[in-house]
Amino acid sequence: MKKSSLFKIVLALLLLSVAVVCFIKLSPASESRHEGAFFYDLEEHQLFVAPKGSIPPIKGIKGAELAGVRAIVICTNGNPADKKHREIAYLEQYSPEIKQLFEEVRQARAAGHAPGRSIDRSQVPPNTLVRRLQETDWHALNTPEGENIVNEWNTPGPDGRVPIVCSP
Repeated sequence: MKKSSLFKIVLALLLLSVAVVCFIKLSPASESRHEGAFFYDLEEHQLFVAPKGSIPPIKGIKGAELAGVRAIVICTNGNPADKKHREIAYLEQYSPEIKQLFEEVRQARAAGHAPGRSIDRSQVPPNTLVRRLQETDWHALNTPEGENIVNEWNTPGPDGRVPIVCSP
């Protein structure tokens, strides 16, 4: 296979995975779920569980404003029940502008009103910021570095198993 064909396939898969993530996060069904999700407190350096529909950044464990960001937790051996093989693949938060828009839309829906503004799906990737746990710089999801961060964990480990995303 030619390098250019392989590059096109990899690029298409990356874009497809970004689109799926955006669709899942923006679907109305995901907002109605009250399950928990993993978050990470940037000040306390600790995982915690908050409602899945929380829009990061949120309050941290001890109430610090904007200290809690979503943590994508994976299980490296494919068994989500095995807590000693869990690790944080990456952290995620939204820009202040898109966070405010998400909150406005959610409040309008909760009050039974049509939202005054709508969310254009094309706004989400450039306003979704990701980073690795050990780093401090945030990258927009639609940049090459952002795409690399959200996809690099999804490769088989030494035992041949592909890690899976864990829920609390």
